[in-house]
Amino acid sequence: MQKDLLGQDVFLIGPPGPFRRQVALMYLELTGREAEYVSLSRDTTESDLKQRREITGGTAYYLDQSAVKAALKGRVLVLEGIEKAERNVLPVLNNLLENREMQLDDGRFLVAADRYDKLLEEHSKEELDSLHLVRVSENFRVIALGLPIPRYQGNPLDPPLRSRFQARDINPLPFKKGEILIMHNQLPNFWFSFRIAQMLSFASTMLTAESVTMGLPDFPLDNLKHIVSIMDNIPNLSSHEMIHRLYPYTVMLGPDGKTAVNDTLNKFELVDKGMIESGVVGLNKDGTRADVTLQHGGQQYRLNVAAGVLNGNTQSEFVQTKYHDTLLSQMLQSHLVHDFALIGPRGCGKSAAIKKFADLLGYHIEPIMLYQDMTSRDLLQQRTTLPNGDTTWRPSPLATAAKDGSLAVLDGVHRINPGSFAVLHRLIHERELQLFDGSRLLHTDKYDNIKTLHGYTDQEMEDRSIYPIHPSFRMVALSEPPVVGSSKQQWLTPEILTMFLYHKIRPLSRLEETEVIQKLVPGVPDLDKLFQLVHNLRDSTDATLQSLSSSLSTRQLIRIARVLSAYPSNDLYNIVHKACLARFLPRLARSALDQSLESVGILPPKSDSTTTLLHDNITCEVDNGKLRIGNTEVNVFIPDNLTKVPDILFYDNPQHLSVMEDMLKDFTLGEHLLLVGNQGVGKNKIIDKFLQLLNRPREYIQLHRDTTVQTLTLQPTVQDGVIIYEDSPLVKAVKQGHILVVDEADKAPTHVTCVLKTLVESGEMHLADGRRIVSATSGFKPSDSIIVSHPEFRMMVLANRPGFPFLGNDFFGAMGDIFSCHAIDNPDIQSEMSMLKQYGPDVPEATLKKLVLAFGELRDMADQGLIAYPYSTREVVNMVKHLQKFPKEGLTTVVKNVFDFDSYNKEVKESIVDTMKKHGIPLGASEASVKLAKEIPLPPLELQGKWNIASTGLRQKTALLSLPVETHRISVKGPVQMYLENKLLDRIEARSNVFSEQEAYWSIPMEEVNMICDVAVSKGRNKHDVIYSVSANPITVYSMDLKSGSLNSLDLYDVFPSTVGTYKPRVKLMPLSAPLDDCILLHEEVTNVILNVNMEIGQITRILCPGLPETPIEKRRFPSSAPKPSNQFKMCHRTETDHFGTVAFYKQDGSSIEIINLLEGITHTISSPINISSMLPVSHTQWLITEAKTSSKYLLDRSNIEEFTLRPITEEIGEVESKFSLMSTLPLSSGILSQALNENITSPNRVYSTPYTYSTILLGFPDLATSELYTSSREPLPQNNTYSQADPFFKVIAKPPAPDPRSGVAYLPESGQIIQALPTWKVPKDILPQGDENKARDLSGYLEVCDLAHHKLRYVPIPGTLHVSPYASWLFDMSDVNVFMAPLSNDGLVTIDIGGCVRLWETSVVHLERSLNEWRNMIGVEDTRPLQLNVERESGRDHEDIDPKHGKIDPSNNPHVGGGQWAGGVGGSGTAGLGGFGGPYRLDSGNEVYQVPQWEKDAVPESVRKAAHEMAQKAFKERLREIEMSEFDADTYNKFSSSVKRQVQSLKVILDSLQAKGKERQWLKNQSYGDLDDSKLIEGLTGEKSIYKRRGEKEPEMGTPQELPKRLRFVVDVSGSMYRFNGHDGRLEREMETALLVMEALENYEDKIKYEIYGHSGEDYNIPFVKADKPPKNEKQRLDVLKMMHAHSQFCLSGDHTLEATKFAIESIGKEEADEHFVIVLSDANFDRYGIRPTRFADILTGDENVNAYAIFIGSLGDQAIRLSKQLPMGHSFVCMDTKNLPQILQQIFTSTMLST
Repeated sequence: MQKDLLGQDVFLIGPPGPFRRQVALMYLELTGREAEYVSLSRDTTESDLKQRREITGGTAYYLDQSAVKAALKGRVLVLEGIEKAERNVLPVLNNLLENREMQLDDGRFLVAADRYDKLLEEHSKEELDSLHLVRVSENFRVIALGLPIPRYQGNPLDPPLRSRFQARDINPLPFKKGEILIMHNQLPNFWFSFRIAQMLSFASTMLTAESVTMGLPDFPLDNLKHIVSIMDNIPNLSSHEMIHRLYPYTVMLGPDGKTAVNDTLNKFELVDKGMIESGVVGLNKDGTRADVTLQHGGQQYRLNVAAGVLNGNTQSEFVQTKYHDTLLSQMLQSHLVHDFALIGPRGCGKSAAIKKFADLLGYHIEPIMLYQDMTSRDLLQQRTTLPNGDTTWRPSPLATAAKDGSLAVLDGVHRINPGSFAVLHRLIHERELQLFDGSRLLHTDKYDNIKTLHGYTDQEMEDRSIYPIHPSFRMVALSEPPVVGSSKQQWLTPEILTMFLYHKIRPLSRLEETEVIQKLVPGVPDLDKLFQLVHNLRDSTDATLQSLSSSLSTRQLIRIARVLSAYPSNDLYNIVHKACLARFLPRLARSALDQSLESVGILPPKSDSTTTLLHDNITCEVDNGKLRIGNTEVNVFIPDNLTKVPDILFYDNPQHLSVMEDMLKDFTLGEHLLLVGNQGVGKNKIIDKFLQLLNRPREYIQLHRDTTVQTLTLQPTVQDGVIIYEDSPLVKAVKQGHILVVDEADKAPTHVTCVLKTLVESGEMHLADGRRIVSATSGFKPSDSIIVSHPEFRMMVLANRPGFPFLGNDFFGAMGDIFSCHAIDNPDIQSEMSMLKQYGPDVPEATLKKLVLAFGELRDMADQGLIAYPYSTREVVNMVKHLQKFPKEGLTTVVKNVFDFDSYNKEVKESIVDTMKKHGIPLGASEASVKLAKEIPLPPLELQGKWNIASTGLRQKTALLSLPVETHRISVKGPVQMYLENKLLDRIEARSNVFSEQEAYWSIPMEEVNMICDVAVSKGRNKHDVIYSVSANPITVYSMDLKSGSLNSLDLYDVFPSTVGTYKPRVKLMPLSAPLDDCILLHEEVTNVILNVNMEIGQITRILCPGLPETPIEKRRFPSSAPKPSNQFKMCHRTETDHFGTVAFYKQDGSSIEIINLLEGITHTISSPINISSMLPVSHTQWLITEAKTSSKYLLDRSNIEEFTLRPITEEIGEVESKFSLMSTLPLSSGILSQALNENITSPNRVYSTPYTYSTILLGFPDLATSELYTSSREPLPQNNTYSQADPFFKVIAKPPAPDPRSGVAYLPESGQIIQALPTWKVPKDILPQGDENKARDLSGYLEVCDLAHHKLRYVPIPGTLHVSPYASWLFDMSDVNVFMAPLSNDGLVTIDIGGCVRLWETSVVHLERSLNEWRNMIGVEDTRPLQLNVERESGRDHEDIDPKHGKIDPSNNPHVGGGQWAGGVGGSGTAGLGGFGGPYRLDSGNEVYQVPQWEKDAVPESVRKAAHEMAQKAFKERLREIEMSEFDADTYNKFSSSVKRQVQSLKVILDSLQAKGKERQWLKNQSYGDLDDSKLIEGLTGEKSIYKRRGEKEPEMGTPQELPKRLRFVVDVSGSMYRFNGHDGRLEREMETALLVMEALENYEDKIKYEIYGHSGEDYNIPFVKADKPPKNEKQRLDVLKMMHAHSQFCLSGDHTLEATKFAIESIGKEEADEHFVIVLSDANFDRYGIRPTRFADILTGDENVNAYAIFIGSLGDQAIRLSKQLPMGHSFVCMDTKNLPQILQQIFTSTMLST
């Protein structure tokens, strides 16, 4: 009053709440002053305060607004929310406040009262009016209400504005006064008064300075009266629960805050007694009031509450659990006194609870979807035009609800800007509202008082724009919980706390959820495992698992139950994966999900041949008006208009049809669909084909970053001065029942797309023109203002997957659970092949397969974060279309169309080229790269002698010997099921750079100590080659399917338990034919064990025969001398098998023969009259036997099942050959035979070879009595390796003999070739690489190809072993070539070396010619095309006269293009710069680069290059001198740096992209230039200027906390064990590479991520290597860090401090101020040795929920690390035994958590 009398304006400052406003309004009421009230918000503009233009009758008029009206009429202007108005808005009032003067837009000028009165003395009123001077009333005052800034959020007061006010702090009432005020209602008893006193004490404590310093939000003391009122009605309510309704601290505070509040509550004995069950037991509705009977704590209470205008509906689909009963009861209690809010996670049932609440009380729900860009106008009133062009204001749904007494549901309070939401304060607290058009909504009581006081009628009140707020009107807010610790998502501010009473809704418990789903979905299958999983995720303290649980909300579980009820399935694994979109989760989250699934017994379905067949054969058809996809059938729709039904080209493939079947299931259940996938995977194609099959018309809308809520629903245009709203595709689809396809949904801001939520959920939506969409079941009739949604309307949304590199908005995260989600991935290999064949029917299948495999691997690399761009099917389809149209174009040229984008990124380009080459796409090859082996003549085949075979003729009958045979049943043990491990072959095509005989190679993943000892090939069940191999230490069988590219391995350790002492196993394999073609026979020669191994299902069967006794292993550990091998049984190896499963064994140097018939289960034991040296199969029923001593030969003939005859062979030959390297079982064809012998001949024949011949053709053998021997002789091969040195330990250490020579020879009958593996020293000298002995030593040996048909010899080099076991010398004499080989069915060859490197070869001349032509076509080189070289020197500069120099330095750093003068220039020559040629080294000045052609660089003469190189070396040394680094150090650094350069680059790309996204510009509204703002069209019509919007950097809102960098601490293990076992698995080097990766990748990002590296060892747990404030700046400093790590590990004391170091790191980094905290512990898994319990380590890792802690185990003895990892929390531990995987693991951690924001 004093200030009023002084004529001064007042600023009431104080904490949030209605108290300041109520004080001001009480004063005005007491003094009888009129007021103009303005609620300021961030949307308030100058025109809202001064004057606004309106059009009436085609003319624009100015209407005075609150400030002007108050000034003219002597009212008090109340400005609330000063801190919310944007800067430069309020200064328009400065002159009015100071001098009571203001210039108005309509030309008038406001003049202070005293000044005007003086003028009036000198001039007449008419003169002053003509000068547009207007008198400001002397009674005009301003009362401003604001919050103290900076304690609260908002804009600080402008100093000139502040100086014009007199301030008064309005504090809450002191404790005693507050107590008296609240107890004024004569509370029932002392106990009740005592409880209120306790609550008041607590509230006062929470408002003390101590609480403020702890960062606790203010307690909303003003709302305590509501709680007292509730407790007055229900006295036995829990005080703790009431406090929580006012102050929901468990939702909004972190652990420290919760602890502080709980301690205070306990101090005042306000203890949480848990939820007391309560419920609604009776309801009697009478008009707009309802009597509700509640039961609480065993007593009943009657409440009289406001009710809606509709009849109450107690029957609904809502399933009420006891929890819901209690919740409804609590909501009704709050409803008795005030508006309330429900806070709960997505999909927990907030909307359903409100619907039940509304049905109960007969309320009509007015859904109001809040979004981020929503303005105060959108909340209250919107401008529009009448049909005649006059401007008017249309009430918002909220204003309509207030008048009609509806229930306004404000959905998404967490999204809306608090500055806009604040305009509702007065509506909530006083039930009053001042609208923009000047009309006022008043509380019913106040309205009636005014009516009575002035004697007005309702019509007269309406004429004065005064309306009553319906007494039943209530507001309910819905929101997700605030994100604790986040500055951006902490919406529950002290100001919003004062607005509502709060109810926290938790997700349902397992029992409640089960009950709800069983009632809603009758007949649902057993979902126990699913419920167990969901509640494990929800109960987890791990943030990753909790985020996964939001995808499995109750709403989503009901959807899953409905699908399973209609379409039963056992595949819960894929259902969960689909619901969580697991395909696109970060790898860390995906592995955590899979671990969680495994823990509850939800496992991936086993893909047997039946399911694969069903998937591959899925079809779709439309027949008799029915659409069938797979097994799902639905009626085809009959539309009114076919023009909007898509009609597209679509090639069916199994994967897309399978997705469409899933979509059809969901579609028939009435779901809206969301398809998420990478770009180019066919999302649009699938949707269009789906709608085409269903015959459904569609509307299409594409979203983008500028999409607004208005453009999503309506498109406003101006016609003849009138705003016309055109329906968007969304509205058309709703009206006509079409399908709305929303494309690129992730590009629009989520606050825009979230307005679709109410449309999908409840079928309701408000449009900008005032119309409203309601659901088909709402009961509303269509009208001009009501659009009833068509029952056939459905929405299908397409979005790219969330995360890098799309950098869109996370549409799935925001709204995924209201849609049925489908992850669309690139098709699998078969589906993609099937589709590409249809696009390119003439493109060779081999080319298609190369493309599919190469792109498949690139996509895997993108998933792992190794490359940024996820290559899609779209690119492959475009390439295939090109190849189809231009078949002569080389594949190499075509793939460049895709990869030229990456050609300037060296690391990415290297990755792509490597991948392309791996799959045989010769990127960068030229025709000259053909390196086939040289041909040399084969010595001619000459007749050397004859073989005469004793036959059944009369004269030689005596020579035949019929052998005694004993027949037995074979015994079988088993089958035993073994663990079959399946992996994908990492096949690398060998013809990428160079065309040679080698087609492809890959390595079998084996332990270091293991080695291969045989190989065999059989035709599998699917009639394509399967390669089998076996290793010896331990014995493991491998099968490799060439068609599917898979590798199965079976460890037989249980059968052959040890290889200790003298036991060195020798294992041989034998393929079997149908029906045993999925098996392989294994014979271990030392123990004589025979196994039948089924490699498809992992079963082994032991075969026991009386004639083949098993030999026990000699167990001496330290043999004194070499063991003497006893007479061992050998298996007769053959590549062709019969259909009886016949296998022959013989005892070497003995007389026993065993012939086993596996299928019949019998064995024949034959006693031979001779001792056998060797036994070779000649056909299915004949064997060639060589006698041990005399080398005489016999033919063993099987004339009947049990009849065996021995037929002697007489040799008419000069020298008897005793050793056979090979004997063929198949003859040469007549054509090949004729070519070999140079005469046209047809005859039975066999081919054999010996160490002294290249090959021998036995003409007439074995069918004719006499056979001729045609031999191509060779010089005897050297027996001793001249390169090798004698082994000094040879006599001490027992070495077994060399492998069976037959393992290294193969016969290819179709091409007539004998191929033998030879060591380099057995090959002719002129074949070896000349002048470089090392090259020869690097080779494994040579394949000697003896081509009988072409009379040629070729020597094909075999590349060196990729992996040589250090134990190989123990198994084999290294003087021999250690390569095993077997023929393939297409006359190809497979070899495998002892290290497990498998190579495929093509040696047939015919095949080589065909492949070479295909290869040339692939690289685009034609034999007939004339080659021409055109040299164009575009720069016109001389390439000879170049003087390399640094160049002049431009101090202003202007860009220089060409010229060759300036350092850092581009496109020039001779100076240090970029993009030119002939410069000494690269120098980047930061300007744009212009690149000269590569050929110009190549044209630089050698002398200039040399000079440039010398200068570069000089500059390099100068740089080293600058950073004090020696050249040796530089080499060492480069060795480490080169190992991680790709990963460093990859991580930098991700960081840059996310930084760019963070800086993305926003729309700035109310601009005077830019793009026309659709929401300001009417202001444009009326002539306002600030009607534009433009993109700009958005300033952070005042008061928001500053963004802090993320803190990252690496804890590295530098203990002695790291150095000790580095030789074993390279663990220390791996760790050093990791440290370097971190240091290089995070360089220049110190403002975003502060990192430090600390070590621990047996000496200390806190050894600093890199500190956060001193990161290494250059190569030398980084190398010093690595050297320190290495040195410490070498010289430290033994011991372990892993636990102490981890605990210290988590504690110390947790104390630092940061946006997020990370600790990554690198360690070996050597816990057992130091007695460290994994559970203790787990507790430390998860001890602080504010610190994300991870452990990476980089060393392990045996499976230590894997076992340890399984005992640690999911997603927090990794095992990394390969250097290249470590950066990927770091990327997983970075991208899935650190970079998620």
